[in-house]
Amino acid sequence: MAKKSARKPNAAFMKPVTPDAALAAVVGSKPLPRTELTKKLWDYIKKNGLQDKKDKKQINADATLKAVFNGKNKVSMFEMTKLVSGHVS
Repeated sequence: MAKKSARKPNAAFMKPVTPDAALAAVVGSKPLPRTELTKKLWDYIKKNGLQDKKDKKQINADATLKAVFNGKNKVSMFEMTKLVSGHVS
C-alpha cells in the first residue's frame, strides 16, 4: 500500500482576505489568511472572556463582535465562521 503524502494546506485558506470595517475592529484592517484571521478572532474572544462558561461552543458577543455577528448576542463557533465569511473580501 502506497504511503499517503502529507496533506497540503488548502490554497483558499492561505489566500489573504480583507476584513470589512466591522471585522477590522477585532482583527485589524490588513489583509490576512483565513487561518490567521480565525486565530486573531479567538485571541480576542479569549482575552475578553466571551466564550460561554457553561457551553464552550457558544460565543457571547460584546458590542464589537455584535457588528460582526449581524447583531446577534450569542452564536455557536460554527455559526461564527459562517458569519465572519460575510465580512471578508
